[in-house]
Amino acid sequence: MAVQFSGVCLPNSLTNNCFLQNHPFNGKRSLAAFASTHMQSSPTIQIVGGSPTQYRQGNDSRKVEDDWFDLETDLQHWIKALRPVQWYPGHIAKTERELKEQIKLMDVVVEVRDARIPMSTSHPQMDLWVGNRKRIIVLNREDMICTSDRNAWADHFAKQGIRVVFSNGQLGMGSMKLSRLAKSLADDVNVKRRARGLLPRAVRAGIVGYPNVGKSSLINRLLKRRICAAAPRPGVTRQLRWVRFGKDLELLDSPGIIPMRISDQSAALKLAICDDIGERSYDVTDIAAILVQMLARIPSIGTKALYNRYRIETDGQTGQIFVHKLALKLFSGDVHQASFRILTDFRKGKFGWFALERPPR
Repeated sequence: MAVQFSGVCLPNSLTNNCFLQNHPFNGKRSLAAFASTHMQSSPTIQIVGGSPTQYRQGNDSRKVEDDWFDLETDLQHWIKALRPVQWYPGHIAKTERELKEQIKLMDVVVEVRDARIPMSTSHPQMDLWVGNRKRIIVLNREDMICTSDRNAWADHFAKQGIRVVFSNGQLGMGSMKLSRLAKSLADDVNVKRRARGLLPRAVRAGIVGYPNVGKSSLINRLLKRRICAAAPRPGVTRQLRWVRFGKDLELLDSPGIIPMRISDQSAALKLAICDDIGERSYDVTDIAAILVQMLARIPSIGTKALYNRYRIETDGQTGQIFVHKLALKLFSGDVHQASFRILTDFRKGKFGWFALERPPR
């Protein structure tokens, strides 16, 4: 497999210039030769750009938030050298048109987001589509983040006056709270109908959001039976469908919607890391390398978690170098397998459960 580093500068002990900038490694043998003659002899390879890898320790929340701010700044620098992540299956355009029409019929809009990346799984047009309708934000996969992440996001939305429910669509936690909240927010619907001499009707709640954030699983848990197709990959639900929950609530299950063009590539990269976007939209090696650099900088994780998992030193190395060393150690130089292992380990919580985002300042 041909592998290419992009814009990575090595110390003078390895080379007098950035010879890796456009240098392909043709096959596993040359990669192994490079590693044996250079990587092992130089533990001071520097991460491209950004701030130092050593984060401040302690319980000072202000310092922790500064660290998160620095990480986001670094991430903007790292993604400049990567191929843009874009994914827009044909069915999404049709879904978007239909969804905008269905929102007009909704009493409550339930926007489901990935609790690990709440900002990145928010559609940039959602506020415009929802308008003045009642709105609930569901942060699904609550079990995949830590208590401090949960508290930070709960405080953030509370300050904005936004109703938020934390849920676990797989186990059903938060589903009944969502049902009660949706009904209570739409109580005035039937009050107005009775005032006009009309019979009461079921409250209509639309479940909307990005692909693979757990919309269908959440509905299945509410209904306590498998009504909607659900699988741990984006793009399973392909059409809108109203389903009845008891006598007083109707739910709309909708396919994931995503912008035709993702202008925020930092968000796109996080979607790829969290498996909320199609695999064909990104280079798995690039995404794994950036994930390594992110993990090294997240205050609660750091380089120790990576070393404990793989027994490979990471301090001061680029994510690309780390991925290649892992490939040589475990996969006979197969960089794709090594990259996929890193992403799978993150998605399964092998480094711990934590968010990749904190609320903006």
